[in-house]
Parts: sequence; structure tokens; C-alpha cells
Amino acid sequence: MQFPESWLREFCNPPLSSVELADTLTMGGFEVEERRSAAPAFTKIVVGEIKEATQHPNADRLKVCQVDVGQGTLLNIVCGAPNARVGIKVPCALVGAELPLGEDGKPFLIKLGKLRGVESQGMLCSARELQLSEDHGGLLELSADAPIGVDVRDVLKLDDVLLTLTLKLTPNLAHGLSVYGVARELSALTGVPLKTPATPAVMPTHDSKLAVKVDAPELCGRFSGRVLKGVDPEAKTPAWMIDRLARCGQRSVTALVDISNYVMFEYGQPTHIFDLDKIHGGLTVRWGQPGEQLKLLNGNTVTVDDKVGVIADEREVESLAGIMGGDATAVSDGTRNIYVEAAFWWPDAIQGRSRRFNFSTDAGHRFERGVDPSRTVQIIERITQLIVDICGGQPGPTDDQTLHLPDLKPVTLRVARAARVIGMPLTQAQCVDALSRLGFALIEGDGTLVVTPPPHRFDLVIEEDLIEEVARLIGYNNLPTTPPLAPITARVQTEAQRSRFAVRHRLASLGYQETINFSFVEADWERDLAGNANPVKLLNPIASQMSVMRSSLFGSLLQVLKFNLDRKAPAARVFEIGRVFMRDASVATTDTTVKGIHQPMRIAGLAWGDAQAARWDAKPARADFFDVKGDVEALLAPLAPTFERTEHPALHPGRAARVLVDGKAIGVVGELHPRWRQQWEFAQAPVLFELDLDAVTARPVPLAQPVPRHQSVERDIAVVVAEAVSFAALSAAIDSASTGGLLRDAALFDIYRPQAGRDGTVPASPGLASGEKSMAVRLTFHDDSATLTDEQVDPAVRAIVDQLSAKLGARLRG
Repeated sequence: MQFPESWLREFCNPPLSSVELADTLTMGGFEVEERRSAAPAFTKIVVGEIKEATQHPNADRLKVCQVDVGQGTLLNIVCGAPNARVGIKVPCALVGAELPLGEDGKPFLIKLGKLRGVESQGMLCSARELQLSEDHGGLLELSADAPIGVDVRDVLKLDDVLLTLTLKLTPNLAHGLSVYGVARELSALTGVPLKTPATPAVMPTHDSKLAVKVDAPELCGRFSGRVLKGVDPEAKTPAWMIDRLARCGQRSVTALVDISNYVMFEYGQPTHIFDLDKIHGGLTVRWGQPGEQLKLLNGNTVTVDDKVGVIADEREVESLAGIMGGDATAVSDGTRNIYVEAAFWWPDAIQGRSRRFNFSTDAGHRFERGVDPSRTVQIIERITQLIVDICGGQPGPTDDQTLHLPDLKPVTLRVARAARVIGMPLTQAQCVDALSRLGFALIEGDGTLVVTPPPHRFDLVIEEDLIEEVARLIGYNNLPTTPPLAPITARVQTEAQRSRFAVRHRLASLGYQETINFSFVEADWERDLAGNANPVKLLNPIASQMSVMRSSLFGSLLQVLKFNLDRKAPAARVFEIGRVFMRDASVATTDTTVKGIHQPMRIAGLAWGDAQAARWDAKPARADFFDVKGDVEALLAPLAPTFERTEHPALHPGRAARVLVDGKAIGVVGELHPRWRQQWEFAQAPVLFELDLDAVTARPVPLAQPVPRHQSVERDIAVVVAEAVSFAALSAAIDSASTGGLLRDAALFDIYRPQAGRDGTVPASPGLASGEKSMAVRLTFHDDSATLTDEQVDPAVRAIVDQLSAKLGARLRG
């Protein structure tokens, strides 16, 4: 909510500066989000009166004006505004004046100059040139009684505490949705008396009434109205009212509409004005009927049902109750007789209705939070007086129907409990003083206060509500600062585990960039990329394509890659650390809406494009399976992962591997399946990996070992095995051989297969039969106690060859 501070001070004017006032409201629960001047800075702009306006001799659209600015002599000023005429008073920028900042961010300086050969000794200004509004259709016309030569800032009160307060109000502070409501709180916070202007009754001049029937008291608890005849809808809204509405962020429409808006900002009570002659018969307040339609003031046509309150006449629906009026009975330039309505609509009956039709209104915003039902007649009198003063007319008697008002139930406050909750010593006198300043009716007991909430407070229901009122009236900044009693100890991470930050840092050092994505994804991703036919579904997704919770991070990374490739990214290496959601009946939970959902943390990465930047001495190489496999090994180091062939719905059937640590599967790595590569329209397949984060963060505690004092011995062997034998199987067979603990490492350094010729035939190769290959392995032996000899190494080599022969049918090549 936005309003000028000067208006607030008319109701309550504490001896505080603007900054102090804003701080007081903020500490009282009414957060002041912004303070800004009502007008930007400018100087030497005074009130001038045009005494003469003649046609420019050299320009059809310019006029030469003689302007009186109170200096004794008239200024000669060239002006092109269409409304420049004799007798009006306008802002006049003198030579040397600085107008508000221009587009270049610098003040615009007025200089003495010539326009089409005629000297101009200043500038006549529009509202837009002073940045008071967007109106640039002509000069800003000031009131006829504006004193000539006086600074415009003084005449328009642009320096009269020109700070606009924007309040961020929580839903329980509906009583602060008006200038008077904020002033009432300011009075309680500062102790300065609240000025409540008297609202004298406007005596009726005729007996006309409009028949109103309320069929739904659970919708409308009180309905007040009045007929006014002979009003002038084309009357001009006073400048002071236009100015105040503008500073509340509300543009001027017509006098009748402006008056209704003004009273709403002033007292927080929305009202509506009907064109009386357009109403057929009387009005009925009821629930809508399915299929009924209404064209609203904003031009939309809505269809109501029995859950939406309406005001209808004998023929059709005329208004959405508490939200917006209808176009059929809207006031216009031809309106002569009107009906003014002010009602109390039950918050439960208004809440959520405007959102059903995809719009919101100031009236609905207030009614759905609660509006004081005791002031509808006073509001009718206030708006009647303004209409009579501005638009004329003859008022009739006020019709007031009270049907069903909120029951003001007393709430008991225990002083001892308030002291315990607030956390400071508190006396009963302090509680009485705080609640009395708010205007609450109370009865004192022995250590208790029984408070009856006023009709404008819908948020006082339980004891804690009163404790909150006492705390904010005493002042949150006056609460004692008490250190916590529990010991605060740093959470030390065990040496056997590294932090997630360290994992992120390691991947970043490998050239990956982190991404953060939504946990809810498309259902197709789960089916295609995770093979998940029964994902966790959202009851209320934010978008149709984000309807399920992900069980894999692959879809999110592919979406990131697609986004970057669409913007011509030459390469991409990205990773994400996030939670996945999988159904697991073994997971216990007390939430019946989340039955057995396992939510582990995962880390996933993707590489696409050239593994290295372009270089002059070699062609760029695309990132392949082995590049990403090496990244996984570097990420898991010093753990020694192993890889075995696997199948995964998202990965290429022949280029995917399961990642194992100590024999336990912790994830997968592989190239994207050709089917999904084609569906996502990738020129080449990206390589992905996904690992359990707990397995990645685990790391063995390093143990110090002495540097070897003796030289290792290496032996190279080449064995012939079947084409289907993998190095993993070969390595397992070597490790199982009995070498007396001398074997320290077995590294593959060559694979030989006969190459097919141009005719497609594979030539015979010595020592190799069809369907065989040769694998060369370097064996490293070491003994900590002495240098190994051939007599010790040769038996170990023979044991390895015998084990390969027994388990894999391998033989030494040659």
C-alpha cells in the first residue's frame, strides 16, 4: 500500500522525522519498504501567468508568450503547447533552472536562447517535464489562486514531507489497509492522539430509496446505501484529490470514481456507485446461479456459479459482490441519479473468488482480509458529502440493513504467560497500557486481562495474538538480548568424509560448470531416461510439463545442454548435485501423502563437444566415454573404482558401464542412447555419469607408508584370449593367482587384432585364430624386504599364466 506521509500526518502527527516515523512503523509490524520523494529534484521553477500569447512569426505551431513571474517585467517565452493561452497559471522554468534528470542521467539546464529567431527567456513546463506524471499533452495548469512568482515546489507541496511509504502488510494486518488505519497504529505506537474527523450526517432532501433484499446473510452481514439525484458526472475532480490519488498510485478517472477510490484509501472501506436509472426494479444480494454471466467494468465477461456472491436486479447480475461492479450499471457522462453502496462482506465469502477469474482488485484485497463492519453508515455519509460538494445532487435517506455481524469473542491474556513467551519481565500495568493504547476494551483480573476485540480487528482470536500486540507496543527493540544457554560447538567434519563444496571444487577443476534445476520434470523424461513408469506425481504442478518428481538427474542435464546448443555453444561440460525421488516401500514415514519416498542425493555430469580447445598442431578430439570415465576416476580418487558393462534406459547399450567401489554399485557412466540423441536433436551423443553423492564424499583415511627402498621388477606378457574376454575379467584372474604377495600392479598396454583388408577379409595372423585377440599386460612385482631375483619372479609369472589358462583359456602369444 502506498500513500503520502503528509496525508498520514493529518490524522496523527508525532514529533518524528520522516526516517524516524518509517522506523517506528517498521518496528510496529508495518514494514516500510520504500521511502521516496513525491517529485524529483529541480530548481528555479516558479508560478507564472500568461499575460499575452501571439502566433510565432516563423512557426505555425509555436506561440510567443508574455509571462508574469513576479519580477516586475514580463518574460518573453516561446512555447509550443496547445493549451498555452492568456490567463492560465503554469510552472515557469527561469534561465538557470535545472529540470529533473534527462535520459542521459544529467539535469537539463535552461539557458537563454532563440527559437526560430525569437528570443526565449525561459520555459513553460508540462507535468511530464517535471516528472510529476506521464501527461505531456500540454502545460501543467495550476490553480487560479496560485501566487505568482512562488516556487512550484511550495505551491504543489512537493517538499511537504514528500515521502511515499510503501507498506508490505501481512494478511492479519487488514486494519492497516488505509491511511486512517495506519494512523491509528501510529498513534498507539507513539502515544500521540489520533485525530478522527467528525462525519456529520448529510440531511436528506427527498424520500427516495432503492429496495434492497439480502438473501444470503452468510455472504453479506451488513448493507448500507443511499440514493442521490441530480448529480453532475462531468464535474472536475479537485486538484487536491487528484494529487493524493496519484501519490497513492491511483490515476484519476471521473469525479464519482475518484471519490469512491479516495474514501477507500482514506478509511479502507470499498464502496460502489450504481447508475440508478439502469437498475431494473430493486437489488438482491445472493449467491450466483450456475451459468449466469456478467460483463465487468474491466471489460471481461465472467460466468458465475453458486460459490460466487453477486448483486442482481430483477433481470440480471449487476456486480460481483465485494470484488468489481458490472458494466451495465456503471456511471457515465449521461448519469444523473446514482445509488451509493457500502457493505460488509464476509471474508470467507470473498477469498479466492477474484483469482478464479484471473484478476484482483483493491476492493477484493480488503474484503477478503476483513473490513470494519461498524462504519458503513459513516462511510456513506462521508462519500455523500464529497459527492454533494464536488458533483452536486440531492441525497435521500440512508438505508442500513444489519443481518449477521462477526461475534466479538473475548480473549483472555495471562500476564505471566505473556512474560514467558516474550522473554522479558512484564507487569500487568504494562499490558494494560499497551492494549489500551490500541483502543481495546478490557477487564482486569488477578494476573489476567479479558480483552474484547474491536470490530476492525479480525486477527485477535487466541491468547498469542494479544501477546504479539503487547510485544510490538512495548517495542521489539526494547526486548532484552539474551545469549543462548546451550553450548555452541562447531560441527567438525570427519576425516573420512569430504564436503560437498570439495566435490564441487573438484569437478570445477575438471572443467565442469554447476547447474541448478527444478526437481519436478516431465513425465516423459522419467519414462524414457529412467525407465520409471510410476514416478512421484505432484498434486498441484506449477506447469503441465513439470508434473512429476525426478528419479534421475539426466533429464535436467540434457535440458541444459539443449538450451546451450540452441544458443550456439561450441561445447558443454556441466554437473548438478541434487536430490532424486524414488518410491521405496521400505522407507517409513508418518505422512500419508508421501508413502515410502526415498530421497537420496546424487551427483551427475555431462560432457559434449571437443574435449580440448582448438589447437594448431592437432585436430580437436570430441569428448568420449573414456574422457568422462577418467573424470569419474579423478572425482572418486583416492578410491579405486571398477567398471563393468551394464544396460541403462538412457545410455548406449554397448557404451555404458556400472561404477563400483569395493564391489558396491554407486552409479553409471556412458554415452547417450542413439534413440534419445536423435529425439533431442544432438549432432553427437553426449557422455553422462550419475553417482550416489554419499559414495563420492566418502574417502579413506590415508595411512603413511615408507618409501620403497628396493627396486620393482617388471615383466610383460602377451596372452591370446577370446574376443569376448574383457580386461576386467583378465585383471580379476591375474589378481587371483598365487604370487606370494609380490604382484603390485597389472596394467594393460596393448590390444592386437588382425585388421580386415579392403575386400573385407581378415588375413591369418601367426598365433591368432579367428575370434581371438592378443592382450599385452605389464606386471609389476615388488618386495619390501629385498631386491627380487629371477628365481623369485619367474614362478610368480608362471602362476599368473597358469591361472589365466585355467580361468579364461588364455595362452601365451608366440
